Amino acid sequence: MNTSDFDFDLPEELIAQTPLKQRDSSKLLVIDHHHKTMKDTHFDHIIDELNPGDALVMNDTRVLPARLHGEKIATHGHVEFLLLKNTQGDQWEVLAKPAKRLKIGSQISFGDGRLKATVKEELEHGGRIVEFSYDGIFLEVLESLGEMPLPPYIHEKLKDRDRYQTVYAKENGSAAAPTAGLHFTEDLLSKIEAKGVNLVYLTLHVGLGTFRPVSVDNVDEHQMHSEFYSLSQEAAQTLKNVKASGGRIVAVGTTSIRTLETIGNKFAGHIEADSGWTNIFIKPGYQFKIVDAFSTNFHLPKSTLVMLVSAFAGRDFVLEAYKHAVDSHYRFFSFGDAMFVK
Repeated sequence: MNTSDFDFDLPEELIAQTPLKQRDSSKLLVIDHHHKTMKDTHFDHIIDELNPGDALVMNDTRVLPARLHGEKIATHGHVEFLLLKNTQGDQWEVLAKPAKRLKIGSQISFGDGRLKATVKEELEHGGRIVEFSYDGIFLEVLESLGEMPLPPYIHEKLKDRDRYQTVYAKENGSAAAPTAGLHFTEDLLSKIEAKGVNLVYLTLHVGLGTFRPVSVDNVDEHQMHSEFYSLSQEAAQTLKNVKASGGRIVAVGTTSIRTLETIGNKFAGHIEADSGWTNIFIKPGYQFKIVDAFSTNFHLPKSTLVMLVSAFAGRDFVLEAYKHAVDSHYRFFSFGDAMFVK
């Protein structure tokens, strides 16, 4: 299976640069891979695809304003950090630019010294382990100094940083948004719950590896990045009850899918409360153990995310659906439109 098997033509003008004014006014392509049917609708009609007794599973991770601009104290040269993950205490793994000038012991200042960092360890591909020093609470300092780490294909400035958060974002830790959830409003979720659908939350902190292209020709040689996930006892019990009563597990986004399937693999097809790190790579040939249906955005050509959708609905049918989306001028990627796959 080659990476090129998941390629498709995508005009650049279809890459959404800004979010729509109303979250749930985006378009929704409903695809049924059993009957090979497609239906064009709008996202607020996703409620029609959900049944009483189903569980709608959402990722409540919150995106950190993880891009910092500062200067090297010794030379006053400009430095940019992208925070990837908290390793211990005040130490973080960051992606640094320009990394080659940041040796162990280098000190960097942000916000006129309100935040300082010392390089503790050099990693490959521009990575560094740094230790921050500051007064007060780190997340509050970060909120005042940091920028949202928008994906590299978005060139417009984001006017309202809350539009790169889901309305249910709670657990700080992501370097990118779980974008399938950006379409939901509090009102729509209330209507879904009133229909008898269980709203369930898990956490997976999205890493920048989600934007990393597949650089190998043979899909089987690709190494996935690791991301931290957590499913609570209460959420696990709700999902068990839904399964036992014949309801469907409907995941919102590939991050929720990867969390649920990681747990399904770990516990022989059963759902249990769990937390840890996952580097699961779901590609054609994979047998789904937990997820019965899902919503997701339209993804990059040749990406692991297109491979995941293809694993569920079949490569040929998914590429046919993507062609329909292109021909119908759907908006792609983080701020784009959505599909519901069943």
